[in-house]
Amino acid sequence: MSEMRLQRALARAGIASRRAAEELIEAGKVRVDGKVATLGMKVDPDIQKVTVGGKAIPRLEQRWLAFHKPMGVVTTADDEEGRRTVFDFVRDVRGLTYVGRLDVNTTGLLLLTTDGEAVHRLTHPSYRIPRSYTALVHGLDPAAIEKAVQGRVLVDGKAVVPTAVRVRPGRDGRSILDVTLNEGRNRIVRRWCEAMGIKVERLSRLSFGPIRLGDLPVGQVRPLTPAEEAKLYAVIDLGPDAKPRAKSGAGPRAKGRPAPKPAPKAVSGSAPRRERGHTPRRRG
Repeated sequence: MSEMRLQRALARAGIASRRAAEELIEAGKVRVDGKVATLGMKVDPDIQKVTVGGKAIPRLEQRWLAFHKPMGVVTTADDEEGRRTVFDFVRDVRGLTYVGRLDVNTTGLLLLTTDGEAVHRLTHPSYRIPRSYTALVHGLDPAAIEKAVQGRVLVDGKAVVPTAVRVRPGRDGRSILDVTLNEGRNRIVRRWCEAMGIKVERLSRLSFGPIRLGDLPVGQVRPLTPAEEAKLYAVIDLGPDAKPRAKSGAGPRAKGRPAPKPAPKAVSGSAPRRERGHTPRRRG
């Protein structure tokens, strides 16, 4: 587990809310490696001994979950507007955090885990973890979209380089755009489309790295299989057979990972059954 602020570590261990944890720290009831803790300090609960009132906080069991996020649900622990959060759908939330956000209007696959180091690596740009999406769009016809995605599209001055693109005709002047990106900048698919003059009506994430949404129902959670966990750790060099990452002046790109390629040629035509349409809006 990576370092985190002490109050967050206490909250993740189920000791208290972050605010209540801050009060415990300020009251001198929390110690780290035998020394009285101070508010704002960082700890690694897997390495350091943290106690509250003389009792050690429990170590968290490693957990990985796949969640099919519905429309209108926010990716956060608490929402000031009172909206449902992703954690409202999980029975035991102790220690869980999400792997990459999905905005409130985006549906699809969201991974949850207690492994902070894995979250850091899966979301770090240097690992270039692929994310696949399907979007219902309008504003340009399919032929114009195919042409647009082959160009150099900038978002915040940086090129968006998809590794796979498929354009399919939809109904009533709409198109279905399937895209895979090796990055996770905030609302990147929507902003990429906007930069091309395309309006996104619906957006769903179908996969994150080697993990696929599959037929998981909307609003449901399932644990990852041991094979899925092994594949995740392998792509971030944390598996038992992982090789050390290469060092270079260009940054921390993992060994053997290729540099970004030019935007691929768009492919039109039919798609696999799972990508035939969009995740339906959750009723009720």
